[in-house]
Amino acid sequence: MKNSVKIVLIGVGGYGNIYVEKLLNDGIELNASIVGIVEPSVERISNYDRIKNHGIKVYSSLEEFYKNNEADLAVFSTPIHLHASQACYALKHGSNVLCEKPMCASLQEAKELIETRNLTGKFVAIGFNWSFSPSVHDLKRDILNGVFGKPKRLKTIVNWPRDGAYYNRNNWAGRMYSDTGEPILDSVANNATSHYLHHMFYLLGAKMDESAQLKNVTAELYRANPIESFDTCAAKITTEEDVEIYYYATHAVKDSYGPRFLYEFEQATIYRSESQNDSQVMVRFKDGKEKMYPDPEKDHIHKLITCINAIANENCDIPCVPETATPHVQSIISMHESVPEITLFPENLINFDKEADVRWVEGLGETLIQCYEQWTLPSERNIPWAKRGKTIEVRNID
Repeated sequence: MKNSVKIVLIGVGGYGNIYVEKLLNDGIELNASIVGIVEPSVERISNYDRIKNHGIKVYSSLEEFYKNNEADLAVFSTPIHLHASQACYALKHGSNVLCEKPMCASLQEAKELIETRNLTGKFVAIGFNWSFSPSVHDLKRDILNGVFGKPKRLKTIVNWPRDGAYYNRNNWAGRMYSDTGEPILDSVANNATSHYLHHMFYLLGAKMDESAQLKNVTAELYRANPIESFDTCAAKITTEEDVEIYYYATHAVKDSYGPRFLYEFEQATIYRSESQNDSQVMVRFKDGKEKMYPDPEKDHIHKLITCINAIANENCDIPCVPETATPHVQSIISMHESVPEITLFPENLINFDKEADVRWVEGLGETLIQCYEQWTLPSERNIPWAKRGKTIEVRNID
């Protein structure tokens, strides 16, 4: 393909397959082509026959690919603890980077990624889906232009059941550290629902590629599943501008609920509509007027399109860069520092649905929804199993 953007995909056995399908289906339209795939386990590649038919070679490692090849863009859908080191390797070998969320699990890794990007002159995009959505950009521009007045407080809830297969799908799910000691900090807040936590930080950022700076974090962390990290959390986060953020998320429920959010501003309230078939982001002003923005859930692949356009047009207008994603890393670390020993749910409340292979906690879904509605943490409602963590000053985290 003449002058097409050359892309290497790293990790396509799981989520990364969406990039394979998009580029195989629409590569000509996007002016992009796959020049290689890095995947140690070939049997995990669901589109392997199509990949072979297109003459795309599969490599077992980054080192093997870059030995005799080059790429304009490296797309990483690999385990959390590999993100930073692999991204830095690609940058040093001449590629721009699109790294799936979360960016990494430590501030040292974030620092190294930023330094390597600056040294190489390439860009690094962090794949928080909603941060690349045109709908979200329209909303954020209105926030920055003062259309809704100053932000007062924001909240989000995501109750998503996850079965045993989710935690057994690899050797790092639900873990705190890898076998060789690298931080993972995988959790409900650092993986499946991380988009919605980061999204609140992103909307409050002072520029289109910035997120809000965080002041302190108070968390409650729980687990019902046999994992090292937490599958349930409730957190109160305060920004440097004294905007309060409440975040509730769990995998230990039997029924899905959310993502739902409500953001209070001086002159308006922003919320996600109730409809599951055609959800929209709605704004209700104090004077009764309303405004609507399309649902950003429809823009999952826009991050890839943005990166391709940035390379093809030599314009690095990337809305979510490492600095944008750093507050999310800080929030996760702060949650763990707030609750060093994760609280176990009482055994008598833990149920197991054998058919669905799901562990769920009696009354948990309803409790988190009530906390969401009342802007409180479970411990503030005197829930018997609830245990409040310490308040962590973000500037002091290690």
